[in-house]
Amino acid sequence: MAIARLLRASGYQVALYESATQLLERQTSVEAGCILLDVQMPGLDGLQLQDRLSKIGNLLPIVFVTGHGDIRMGVHAIKAGAQEFLCKPVSEEQLLEAVRAALERYEETSTRREQLSALRARVDELTPREQEVFEFVIRGKLNKQIASAMGTSVRTIKAHRHAVMEKLRASSLAELVTVAGQLGFVTGSDSVGTGLH
Repeated sequence: MAIARLLRASGYQVALYESATQLLERQTSVEAGCILLDVQMPGLDGLQLQDRLSKIGNLLPIVFVTGHGDIRMGVHAIKAGAQEFLCKPVSEEQLLEAVRAALERYEETSTRREQLSALRARVDELTPREQEVFEFVIRGKLNKQIASAMGTSVRTIKAHRHAVMEKLRASSLAELVTVAGQLGFVTGSDSVGTGLH
């Protein structure tokens, strides 16, 4: 296959699959990479395979390279998360640029996932009382208000708040709110907490 030869010549490792089913059966690797798909394939077509991959949590960016595409298909694929939809004939430069961009996207999303995972792990270290204080704080409540709502002293709330800041490695309220936002908590004075993930 010409594309495989080009990619190998450019220093990439390439794995070829004869059908969508074969890819789905072997798609267990979490190594950095991307998936090149055609629209017309044996069994599932490329768009159906993209949908199936999405449902099973595929993390690899998808690049379509096809001689059977049209604008409608391209729009559908991109809306469904494809990195690129290239219609043949495709120049070597176009193809290599699309693969490079897909690998960059993988690295960026992988780094983001790792950061979120680390943040979630820190939130999971909070005690139930600290989690409660955390949610009150990111909703803009003052120590006195939190103490009243939780039926405890301001001093106790200050101690919990200090523990929350330390465990989440936040040096300010703004950083705490940023952490909450990244993890999908609802913030703001009249918001209701979303619960912990």
